[in-house]
Amino acid sequence: MVRTATRVTRRQPIAWIFAPALLLVFALITVVGATLLTLPTQPELLIAEGPVVSYGIPLAKVLMNLSSAGTLGALVLACFALTPVSSLYGRTLDIAAGCAGAWAVTSAAGAVFTFMSLAGPVSSPGIFIQAFMLFLTDIGLGQAWLATMLLSAGITVLCFAVRGVTAIGAVTALAGAAFVPLALQGHAAGAGGHTGATTAIWLHTIGAATWIGGLVLIAVLHRKTDRKTLVITLRRYSSIALICFVIVAVSGVVSAALRVEQLSQLVSTTYGLLLVVKMLALIALGAVGAGHRRLLLKRLADISRVRWETLFWRLVGAEVLLMGLASGVAVVLARTPPPILDKIAVTAAERLTGQSLPAPLSWQTVVSSWTVDPVWLLAAGFGIFLYIAGIHRLRARGESWPALRTLSWVTGLGVLLYATNGAPNTYGSYLVSAHVFGDLSLALVVPVLLVLGAPLALGLRAIVARGDGSRGGREWIVLFQRSSVLRVLLNPIVAGALLGGSFFAFYYTPLFAWAIENPVGHQWMIAHFLIVGTLFIRALAGVDPNSPRAALRLVLALAGVTSAVALLGLSFIGAAQPLLPDWYGVISVEWGTDPLAEQHLAGRVVLAMGIPAVLIAGLASIRLVRSNVR
Repeated sequence: MVRTATRVTRRQPIAWIFAPALLLVFALITVVGATLLTLPTQPELLIAEGPVVSYGIPLAKVLMNLSSAGTLGALVLACFALTPVSSLYGRTLDIAAGCAGAWAVTSAAGAVFTFMSLAGPVSSPGIFIQAFMLFLTDIGLGQAWLATMLLSAGITVLCFAVRGVTAIGAVTALAGAAFVPLALQGHAAGAGGHTGATTAIWLHTIGAATWIGGLVLIAVLHRKTDRKTLVITLRRYSSIALICFVIVAVSGVVSAALRVEQLSQLVSTTYGLLLVVKMLALIALGAVGAGHRRLLLKRLADISRVRWETLFWRLVGAEVLLMGLASGVAVVLARTPPPILDKIAVTAAERLTGQSLPAPLSWQTVVSSWTVDPVWLLAAGFGIFLYIAGIHRLRARGESWPALRTLSWVTGLGVLLYATNGAPNTYGSYLVSAHVFGDLSLALVVPVLLVLGAPLALGLRAIVARGDGSRGGREWIVLFQRSSVLRVLLNPIVAGALLGGSFFAFYYTPLFAWAIENPVGHQWMIAHFLIVGTLFIRALAGVDPNSPRAALRLVLALAGVTSAVALLGLSFIGAAQPLLPDWYGVISVEWGTDPLAEQHLAGRVVLAMGIPAVLIAGLASIRLVRSNVR
């Protein structure tokens, strides 16, 4: 017995370091090998990089990617899979803090190597430091590296400073945001759709990071917990990994479609060959993940601990090897120019928007024009799938769910998909009226349909409550509903002021230019109008029908939002100067439109669409109030 205990104790250090070491070594080997193969095909620069920079940049980036994956994967598991009172939770946050520190250090190294690749040899250390600081503060690429360093350093401190699940949820959101600065750089701007390309990169990196980091964390800590807890954690991780697989696959397809115009380029270009290798690794990862779920979890009760350990390491080892291959190829792929970059923007409109002019707006193009935004494509897809899955779970228990609510929810997500991926998204950069139509759809049409679908009520009924103190979907919904901040925002007067004021704050401040020109601003605009519109509808639906004061607040809120929409429409119609003349004025020259006439048309769209939408929202809220009373 003593020998057995000693043998297990000696194996523990090897076991916990096996997975991260295997991932790191294979990723580094892949980076070096792929860099050697692709160096001859890289475009010649005015200043030669030299071998130190040529290999230093990809090596620093792969180390940064793996450390960021460890950070995000650990934080996601802490939020959705682990019990806060367990020792495993504390170890997970310690690992997240250590990985975040490594993320900060490796991003600093990446910034140095990137600067060296641009600046070339510098005569003295003093000049190097001065030029490097200028790079970090005044150049867009340098600012992205600086933001990544600061955010990862802040996450390191926060992982040590806070331990509550709610606070860690906020840190997890911050970690996801830390992937944004570098996603704005690279080849996104030349990919024929800057916003779609940038958001695809961001989704791809956070999906892969969560997937990789979560698996490696489980492999590191699996011997420090009992078998029952490990299996529960593995099941929860499997659900997270499945979501990550879908995110990585969809965002990868969108990225490939934006950068590779012809299928022949997949085998005729270096970028295409690397992309094929990465896609094959992703497919293999999905197959191994399915085997992980089928063989490891379903056969748990039928096999011994030793056999289970052997199977665990075989599957984890295979996944880690494939993840290392995919991570290394992804780093080299990011440094390889895609074929589509050969296209040069000729006109001013193409330089502004980053894409070719679409066909003139017509009844046919209103239906046929689509510009994919992967964030909201995935949001709509997951929303419909999870809603249908919840209904299926209720019916399996013998319970029913109103068909009209399902129809409302699916229709609302369909309108959301069209507003963010269809003609409003395609033509919003060229026509003010199209942009306004999309914004009103997001703020006034989609929220009514989604609130009528009652997704939170479905979630509370369908999602099984956890009894171990961890937080799943149901627990996060309950926490959200009981939030004191939400209680204030759901006051009809507050929600109405937010919605009505948002229209003027958006169109008559620099926020409008930010949303038009910047991918982050574009996503903020969509999310903001959805949130304030949903808050307004939900606030109206929560009014107590037996309280005269509450009814008065409802009437005042409806009147205020209606007045704000009417004033916005009239301000557009009576405008003497067009909105964003440096943008819409330039585009109108080649688009063949009058920007001021377009703005007047946008005002009529606001009046014709906005006021009826607000009134319909009021009627829908009254119906919801009566339904809630019943």
